[in-house]
Amino acid sequence: MLRKIAVSTFTALALIAALPVSAADYVIDSKGAHASVKFKISHLGYSWLYGRFNTFSGSFSYDETNPAAAKASVEIDTASVDTNHAERDKHLRSDDFLDVDKFPKAHFVSTGFQDQGGGKGLLTGDLTLHGVTKPISIEVMHIGSGKDPWGGFRSGFSGATKLTLSDFGITKNLGPASTQVEIMLDVEGIQQ
Repeated sequence: MLRKIAVSTFTALALIAALPVSAADYVIDSKGAHASVKFKISHLGYSWLYGRFNTFSGSFSYDETNPAAAKASVEIDTASVDTNHAERDKHLRSDDFLDVDKFPKAHFVSTGFQDQGGGKGLLTGDLTLHGVTKPISIEVMHIGSGKDPWGGFRSGFSGATKLTLSDFGITKNLGPASTQVEIMLDVEGIQQ
């Protein structure tokens, strides 16, 4: 009898171990420069101006067998804005735009994820920027996941969204072609 219980217990444990892994938690690898938060905005309707935020951190949870349970959280240091032009960056940090003295951080916290198949999805959440919190949607693509050369496990995504500046209280008039900014995200997470 005792042997049957032991065999049953071992079998149950083996079956549990064989079940798919639940959602994995990842830290975004911004320190290793394997992630970026970039943006582009039209300059007067004549060209594109590109920039990035150099300092940010975040995490996400993702389970390939249950992508609908995905979650993400990102914090951006707004003073780290970088368009490769010191005077423009100083202006972007001023109260005409990001007002970094008053609003040093921007935050995104997800509220849902809609799996669209083929690695594509729609991540929804609340973005706090310039002291204003609004719901946004980010179109995302799962780039891939797997073991890294250092014994860890990584997963990566790319995403994009467009923001209307005035929705976040940034009302500096840059002309009709420059009312929206496109945010582009590339994140590689290290499983914890």
